[in-house]
Amino acid sequence: MYLETTDVVKQYANHLALYRVSIGVPRGTIFGLLGPNGAGKTTLIRIITRITAPDSGGVMIEGRPSRNEDVYNIGYMPEERGLYKKMKVGEQAMYLARLRGLSKKDAHRELMIWFKRFDIMSWYNRKVEELSKGMQQKVQFISTVIHNPDLLIFDEPFSGFDPVNAEIVKNEMLRLKEEGKTIILSTHNMESVEELCDNIALIHKSQVVLQGNVFDVRKAHRPNIFRFRLFGNQFDLEHPSFTLLSKEPYHEFIDLRVKKSDDISSNELARLIFDGYEVVSYDEELPTMTDVFIKTVTRDSKQAEIEPVSFNLI
Repeated sequence: MYLETTDVVKQYANHLALYRVSIGVPRGTIFGLLGPNGAGKTTLIRIITRITAPDSGGVMIEGRPSRNEDVYNIGYMPEERGLYKKMKVGEQAMYLARLRGLSKKDAHRELMIWFKRFDIMSWYNRKVEELSKGMQQKVQFISTVIHNPDLLIFDEPFSGFDPVNAEIVKNEMLRLKEEGKTIILSTHNMESVEELCDNIALIHKSQVVLQGNVFDVRKAHRPNIFRFRLFGNQFDLEHPSFTLLSKEPYHEFIDLRVKKSDDISSNELARLIFDGYEVVSYDEELPTMTDVFIKTVTRDSKQAEIEPVSFNLI
């Protein structure tokens, strides 16, 4: 693992922000940090970035305890935006780049690359207060990655972006991942989680309640519902091993949704249908990450202790 937290606990007065939180973030992957508001995600990020310290537990980077100097190899874009509205955009970006350790020459070179990449060169000498929220987001994104850190942490990075610019930022994250960067993405945008993340951890009520590879997590929550498209418009098969949920005509086809019982395999279900009908296509419905999120955070909240569920990370 590139980054690990082990049994991290953090208490603020009468509020338990984190309780024995352990996550593992593989190198060169995008890791989704999920959870409702107030679950403890931002507190965990602040501990990873050494803004605050845990009451107990620890953070490991590349197998050793994190150190003060590790912050220079981290890019962090917090949810709260912090640009100086009266400064010019270029001056602001240069100032933040210098804070991150770049020389004036290197900072200018990198800023030119990124401003052209994001198509905002025409705003270089405009004041920050003239920028839209989305444009300010682009400047903050650039300031987060400008010093080429190995670990990038984005807290709600798509807030304020229209779909076109959100897609641009998603593509940049994927490109950075291809370059070997490790990314932690804290977001409520479950669609982005499915598009971008390799692995996730879901924090609920200060604890990790779900962690693992995104596909494995979705598969583990599958409802055993299958869709079949048949040629023709007749389907009258009844069998105790499945329940017909819907049957809808579609041109010369008929679309079925069936729920498989636990006493047969998906292959056995497919054979039942294939043996009696001409199947054009079929697939299994997997829950979205939104479905998984809602199901997990709304399950019996009266449990005093929720045992984490883990799946192998890839």
